[in-house]
Amino acid sequence: QEGRMKAPPSLWRPEDGIGVLEEVLSRGGIIAFPTESSYAYGVDPRNPEGVERVYVAKGRPASKALPVVVASVGDLECLGVAPALEAIAQLARIWPAPLTAVLPTTEDLPAAAGTGGIAVRIPAHAGLRRLLTELGPLTATSANPSGEEPALTAQQARAYLEGEDAVIVDGPALPGGPASTLIRWDGGAWQVLREGAFPPVELKRLLVLRKEACP
Repeated sequence: QEGRMKAPPSLWRPEDGIGVLEEVLSRGGIIAFPTESSYAYGVDPRNPEGVERVYVAKGRPASKALPVVVASVGDLECLGVAPALEAIAQLARIWPAPLTAVLPTTEDLPAAAGTGGIAVRIPAHAGLRRLLTELGPLTATSANPSGEEPALTAQQARAYLEGEDAVIVDGPALPGGPASTLIRWDGGAWQVLREGAFPPVELKRLLVLRKEACP
């Protein structure tokens, strides 16, 4: 009986107005939105209640930082990333792309989980960038409980978030595919932490990568 009382999250479409999403974020609720490959859970990365809600929804340890998406490099300053950082100029030539960069931050962001760095990218999904322009930076961890497959449809994301304070951005089915490539700025060069959707050949061509130490 108790399970039946839990209402599924509502679906949001642009005609519903951005204010609906702003209200959800302000109270620490979750917005599930489409990215290039799958749905993601979005909260304000500066809101501790929202970040905690994502950890609970995913069953993810709070020691793991959450990735963040932004509309432009100008938004990085809101996350405590120094605008003069050499890394930003390099990334600006590549983004939007499935390339997530861990950058040092001076802010104690809940989404950074005490790591001193924030994993961030500008997505190559035009609809998502429009949302980010209006809402500001959002977390973008895959929409699924840990161990389950990421949601590829609004209905699957809705099922995963049943009973949560959440809204689902409606959209067509997504293709799935690999996660974004993950790199970290490390004293003047980039370290590849995880290979992914960004072509490795392009990565070597566009960025100065840290050479592996001799064995």
